[in-house]
Amino acid sequence: MKKLQSFLAGAVLLSVIGCSNKDTISISGEIQNPGNVKVVAFYEGDRKLDSVFLSDQNKFQFERAATQSRLLSVQIGKNKYPIILTPGEKVKFQADLQQPEAYQVVGSELSTALKQFAPIKARKEFLEDSLQSDFTKRIANKSEAEIDALRSEYLGEYKKTMNFYTKEAVSFAEKHNDLAGFYAVSTLDPELAEAELIAYSDKTKEMFKDNAMVNQFREEIEKLKKLAVGQPAPEFEAYTPTNKTVKLSDYRGKYVLVDFWASWCMPCRKENPNLVRIYNTYKGKGFDILGVSLDNNPGSWMRAIEEDKLTWTNVSDLKAWSSDLIINYRIKAIPSSVVLDPQGKIIAKNLRSKELEDLLKSTL
Repeated sequence: MKKLQSFLAGAVLLSVIGCSNKDTISISGEIQNPGNVKVVAFYEGDRKLDSVFLSDQNKFQFERAATQSRLLSVQIGKNKYPIILTPGEKVKFQADLQQPEAYQVVGSELSTALKQFAPIKARKEFLEDSLQSDFTKRIANKSEAEIDALRSEYLGEYKKTMNFYTKEAVSFAEKHNDLAGFYAVSTLDPELAEAELIAYSDKTKEMFKDNAMVNQFREEIEKLKKLAVGQPAPEFEAYTPTNKTVKLSDYRGKYVLVDFWASWCMPCRKENPNLVRIYNTYKGKGFDILGVSLDNNPGSWMRAIEEDKLTWTNVSDLKAWSSDLIINYRIKAIPSSVVLDPQGKIIAKNLRSKELEDLLKSTL
């Protein structure tokens, strides 16, 4: 089998050499100390384009028809390397899997630019891992209340820590008005960098028009825009447990938390006592809560409302994740929430209890 794989790899090499031209992108490489790794895979976003075998000399070659630069990633074992291949370029790649971060890429200025961004991304990932590790250690033998308090503390710390990455990615994109800059911005978290993502998409709307990956990014940002802070929240209509129709627009004139939750969601249920406390404090001061459930079992939903003492209005269409309401609001996980002002505009998203309380204190 190994001989057959080597033969196929050699055949790919010969065919690539024979048909190289300006309408193809290609990359050749060598992997030192590959261990059990026998295959190199190529992705465009989350879509796998192709894979090639390593030869007996641990070399590989990849080629694909293309008329423009393509932003790809090379996956070797557990390691992924971003590259940009431009038609006509002869790109060479080298990595040692005993020191996977110290890779080399030659023949592509855009890929070299991406390599300059790699330490910034690596620092972000290191800080994420450090925060997660520290949190895990600190919650050992703690009560539920103490864990909730620590979780809120760490979420706040995470947002502050990740501000550096947003600034670095935007700064890099300003210096690289090309696909390398696009890659940096595309790695940002929409939860933390909504405004920056929208601004970049608007700024580059006339660029990379024929690039499928960039177009997909723009489509996602257009959807994000509709739910961005400052935008009017999309209207919806749903039913209470007693089949009363409720519209979001019924809440105009108040600050309102639209809380997406479910009876089966343990983090939601743990957060409910905090929401009950906040609601009882501010309900007479121009604040209200509208609960939107992702349940599909009416009995479980109504029992949870009663057990958790949720005295505000709760609605659901009992379609869980397939609900049009949930799809329109792009809910990917729960608990999730948006805060609206009296005019129905979104002023905040996904605030934990302390953050929500701080907002209401300063606003009301």
